[in-house]
Amino acid sequence: MDPILVKMLAAAVLGFAISAALGKVLIPALRRLKAGQSIKEDGPTWHMAKQGTPTMGGLMFIAATVIAVLVLNARSIFVEGDWTCLFVLFFALVFGLIGFLDDYAKVKKKENTGLTASQKFLLQLAAAILFIVLLRKFGILSPNLYVPFFGGEWKLPWVVYMIFAALVITGCVNAVNITDGIDGLAAGVTLPVCAFFAASFAYAYLNWNRPGSAAMTVFSAALFGGLVGFLVYNFHPAKVFMGDTGSLFLGGAVCGMAFALDLPLILVLVGIIYIVETLSDIIQVTYFKATHGKRIFRMAPLHHHLEMGGWSEAKLVFVFTGITLVCCVLAFFGAAGRFPAM
Repeated sequence: MDPILVKMLAAAVLGFAISAALGKVLIPALRRLKAGQSIKEDGPTWHMAKQGTPTMGGLMFIAATVIAVLVLNARSIFVEGDWTCLFVLFFALVFGLIGFLDDYAKVKKKENTGLTASQKFLLQLAAAILFIVLLRKFGILSPNLYVPFFGGEWKLPWVVYMIFAALVITGCVNAVNITDGIDGLAAGVTLPVCAFFAASFAYAYLNWNRPGSAAMTVFSAALFGGLVGFLVYNFHPAKVFMGDTGSLFLGGAVCGMAFALDLPLILVLVGIIYIVETLSDIIQVTYFKATHGKRIFRMAPLHHHLEMGGWSEAKLVFVFTGITLVCCVLAFFGAAGRFPAM
């Protein structure tokens, strides 16, 4: 087995072990701190039973990812000077910090409102611009948008690309946040996304020797393992929620991986569930305002609509994750042309 594949497997196992072990300590600590989730009154009525479930559990897979990456990528980062993985990790951590501030405000006020929408947007926008500037400065990113399956590229001026990237990042991060609405959904859907990026980075390294890909393979696999460990406690009925701390970190990590691979358009396919969830919310709000109170969905986003139609939380997670898995397999073949064999 190639060493990169061994490191990928080691990262997944280490990420799982750390996340699962940390849950044993973190969940009781969150209960003692009374860091419980406040449930929105306008959500499904049966969700009120989840009131007080510990939140900020995303710290489990965040810590697991950080430790696994620093341990397994120590040589590539500190000896070989490969900063790609460190940039993506820092970028995701900044979004996780924004989520933590939001969660802390919610817990302190004992209600489901933390930072204002404008505060979160401005912080996210600043983080997105800084990340793109760093990737450009270190030659990791080009302004050429590769089109999966078709093999062509759209060459954009840097200013246009920067605007595009900032909008994609803020939109995707918040789409992951919206998807985190029922037990295990955001984590479950993101598992095949992490697997896709781990396989894609490994492919780029083995076939094209793309700089940074080996370390990013470890990052993707470590996050995959951390999410599996988190799901031990988050699958229905959840003992802990990831909170905005976890969902914004996840969104940042997914976007970071896409841009580090220099393949942001692939998010349309691998993030299909994030997109559909967000569109259902936008459509519902727009239609409600335009018709003065009428609705298209029983409740938005889509997972709540299906819940109210009789779908169980477990069924939703399995179906949405399965759809993402199929799209990720297709995406891998669409992305493969980006890094032809040397």
